[in-house]
Amino acid sequence: MPGLVFWDVDTQHDFMLPDGKLYVPGAESLRSSLDALTRFAHARAIPIVASADDHELTDREISSTPDWATTFPPHCMRGTLGQRKIAETMLRDPLVLQPISEDPAALARRIRGHRGDFLLLKHELDVFSNPNTRVVLHSLAPGAIVLYGVATDFCDRLTLEGLLGGGTTANLFFVTDAARAFDAARGDALIQEWAGRGVRPITTRDVLGGTGLERWL
Repeated sequence: MPGLVFWDVDTQHDFMLPDGKLYVPGAESLRSSLDALTRFAHARAIPIVASADDHELTDREISSTPDWATTFPPHCMRGTLGQRKIAETMLRDPLVLQPISEDPAALARRIRGHRGDFLLLKHELDVFSNPNTRVVLHSLAPGAIVLYGVATDFCDRLTLEGLLGGGTTANLFFVTDAARAFDAARGDALIQEWAGRGVRPITTRDVLGGTGLERWL
């Protein structure tokens, strides 16, 4: 089982690019860091677990009168360019997991036998709304998880809360220059809060140099 897993949160056109339906300010500036992280993982056979919104108009998160906390305008709609991952974070032979429960034992066997990446689709903000997320974590059993993507104050936050709340016993790292928040001040406060709970903030350069990750590489 892998010692190290990279976790890519929602690096999709609608969030990452200025013409996206739910653009995270400044997210396009992350592209070189995201490219470097993806190449690093693939060159070393480090599995990437990625989440991605995959919406239909009937999803409860989608609203024409959004509150911008739990509901949002249409974005990452299934079959659109906006739903696709950007080129810099394209996955290698991904095992795509819909947010529908699969038989845990059978799925665990598929995961353990898979040599590519993993894509967790979701209809809600929280990746743990996909019931297969915990099976992926249990099956991969990583010693460390390096997390990045968007947005720090929404889906990154929920992913880390799920991991910290019993989703894994892995050491957690957050790549600060490969993530962006809608509210920059809130994002900075969250990074400080997570550091107090054991999530180590690191940079892309740290990852590429193996800083703090030596035992898992």
